[in-house]
Amino acid sequence: MAKFPVDVPIEKVIKIFELLGFSLVRKGNHIAMARENTDGTRTIMTIPNHRTIKGSTLRTILTQAGISRDDFLEIYKNE
Repeated sequence: MAKFPVDVPIEKVIKIFELLGFSLVRKGNHIAMARENTDGTRTIMTIPNHRTIKGSTLRTILTQAGISRDDFLEIYKNE
């Protein structure tokens, strides 16, 4: 299993979430992203707008957004 990243540049985090189906809604002190789900619901997440996102923060965001660690790492290693 691949090691989870410690610090990820915010640009890369946004790009990965866009590849996972999220779109940018708002960018300010925090970044809001949303995804339309197949069942008609909407998943919204908020990311702090820092230069890098710490691994622990990223894991929390993934949990809240319902994204598996493996799905994230699959895209992360190919970017």
